[in-house]
Amino acid sequence: MPELIRCFVAIELPDPVKAELAGIQAKFKAARMDFLRWVEPSGIHLTLKFLGEVPQERVPEMVKAIQESVKDIRPFTLQLDQVGVFPSPRQPRVFWVGVGGDITALRTLQENVDVAFNILDFPREGREFKAHLTLARVRDDATPHQRQMLGEMVTRTRLESVSRFSVGGVNLMRSQLMPKGAVYTCLATVPLAN
Repeated sequence: MPELIRCFVAIELPDPVKAELAGIQAKFKAARMDFLRWVEPSGIHLTLKFLGEVPQERVPEMVKAIQESVKDIRPFTLQLDQVGVFPSPRQPRVFWVGVGGDITALRTLQENVDVAFNILDFPREGREFKAHLTLARVRDDATPHQRQMLGEMVTRTRLESVSRFSVGGVNLMRSQLMPKGAVYTCLATVPLAN
């Protein structure tokens, strides 16, 4: 029986961006948002495609699919954009920071990844790609009042600075679910075209 590993394709964030995300989390933590499960800032990525449980021996062909996806994409710049929640401020389940900047290049890259992995029998994404960085998830037992409190605070919050960062490569990542949260390992980094 082949060993299965949980994988996804993502863009790694530079440390200053992760530090800014930690600062945004700190503001919300100070507001006693105990009903949120926080994502460790070191583990925040810009996910392009979640692959799920995959036999480990498929890693080389997945790396080739990423190489195919990026061959015509030149490095581009993104920036932190705004805070938000999915699906709505009234019923938040996911608290995130949006991504702006060269969204056209990002969407092209994500579409290329989706197509290349579809050739490897990974289903295409069913919904539109929304570039975001997950900061926290709302616990299932959060009360309607707590959800409303989060939605209102998100609606009032503006980012104080806009961190820009250059995207120069795409990673194949492994995610191992542990009691204290997910542990991420980079299996391969594929540089964008020069």
